[in-house]
Formats: sequence, structure tokens, C-alpha cells
Amino acid sequence: MSTPLLRATHLVKEFPVMGTGGVLRRPDTFRAVDDVSFEIDAGDTLALVGESGSGKSTTARLAARLLDVTSGTVELDGEDVTALKRSDLRRFRSDVQVVFQDPYSSLNPRHTVERIVTAPLLYQQRSIPGGARAFTRALMERVGLDPDHSQKYPAQFSGGQAQRIGIARALAVGPRVVVCDEAVSALDVSVQAQVINLLRDLQREEGLTYLFIAHDLAVVRQIATRVAVMTQGRIVEEGDRDAVFDAPRHEYTRKLLDAVPRIRPEWEAARRRNAALTAEGAR
Repeated sequence: MSTPLLRATHLVKEFPVMGTGGVLRRPDTFRAVDDVSFEIDAGDTLALVGESGSGKSTTARLAARLLDVTSGTVELDGEDVTALKRSDLRRFRSDVQVVFQDPYSSLNPRHTVERIVTAPLLYQQRSIPGGARAFTRALMERVGLDPDHSQKYPAQFSGGQAQRIGIARALAVGPRVVVCDEAVSALDVSVQAQVINLLRDLQREEGLTYLFIAHDLAVVRQIATRVAVMTQGRIVEEGDRDAVFDAPRHEYTRKLLDAVPRIRPEWEAARRRNAALTAEGAR
């Protein structure tokens, strides 16, 4: 059996919170992620879904080593990366990149697109193939942006275009895994579809692996290979995309599906047929 490209095992993340006794009282802790495990094979997409506060974005940041774990491990291609020091993290950052929710807040407003896109390579202390200008233009064209706009600033782009800049920045170092943390949730529906199509094209052509964080199940259905449903810091259901959508096992998953009006009618019909058959078999 092949080793998953990205594996998280028994992840726990606790944050200190001040108790009601005031500043002199020893702080309590809040467990945002509680014993979460998952695996993603190379070239696949695992979607972590759940309502706001479910712990999915914190889990994503643990997997990307933007946060340190309280306990548990993160492995990339079989190597435990949980305790990597600063120098070794540079190598990890080449393999795992993040596309954030709000493109404007994640892009430096004082930097041009060229400087933004080439910054990860400079951090990696790597040369820029063909020079910064040619490298940026090629990446901009790759993500569907006009290469002639490489000297513009983030505020001069629409939200969808700014998110494409974020995707270009993530691609600059040639990652194997891209963590998309609510990467399309701030975009209009039509723009969401365009960015999802771009991500799917990039996955097919570059062999990328995605950890996709979302609360919109209609979006998840378009891109995910597998789905893991989170609530209160735990994964309560995981499985192949169609199995989770058409025959959810956990009550929380069923509630999530019932609450989303944009699920396509044919998906909803299939889910209701499976639910009816399950109920009939239980009688």
C-alpha cells in the first residue's frame, strides 16, 4: 500500500483562555481541534467541511504548519514534519502552500504582483527562473491574468483576480500540496465557479493535492474526491464524496445538507432516495 502524501494523526490544538477569576487566575484552555486524523493521497482532494467554529480552518493551519500542534503529528510523504525547525521549514514550505480566504488581506497592498509572486522564492533563497519579470508574466498567464498587469497592485484587481494572484503566489515554488482555506467563499457565485475550474485544471495538469476547507457543500461537490465533516473540533464523518452526499451516515452531516439551498436537485433527489431506502430497510 502506498504512503499518503499528507497524513494527520490525532491532531489536538488547545488555545489558552482567561478564566472568569480575572488576570491572576491561571488560564484555562479551549480545545479547537480534538483528535483529528485524515489522509490525502497524491493528486486527490480532501474537503474539510463544517459550520463556522467547527475547527476546520485551525486544522488546515496545523497541517500547513502555520500553527504548532498541542499534540499529534503531521506527515508529508511519510516524514514527520511536526517538530521541524525554522531552517527545515523552508523545505516544507516548498511542498505545502496555502491560498487564504480573503485575497486582499493576504496580499501586501504595497507590493506589485511581481513582488508578491516572487516573494516565496526569495524566502526560499532560490533563484528566479528566467528573471522576476518573465517568471511572473508566465505565472499570471497560467492562472488566467493579463501578464501586462504584473506591475499593478492588489487594490487594482477584482476579488476573483486578486485570488488568482494568491494562487499564482502559491504555485511559484512548485508545491505538491495546496491548502485552500475557504479560498472561494468571499467570491461571487459566478467567480467561484471560475476559480474552482482553475483549481481543477491546475490539479490535473500539475498533479497537485488539495486540502480544501469550505462550508459551502455545493462548492465541495464540484472539487472534492473525499469529504470529512467536522463539528466541535472533531471529524464525525468521512468518506468518498458521493457516498457522503448521497447517503450521509451522521445526523450532523444530514443537517448540513438540509441547510444548503444551492445543492442541485438531482443530488438532493439521490440523497433522499438513499435515506428512504435506509429507513425502509430498518423497519
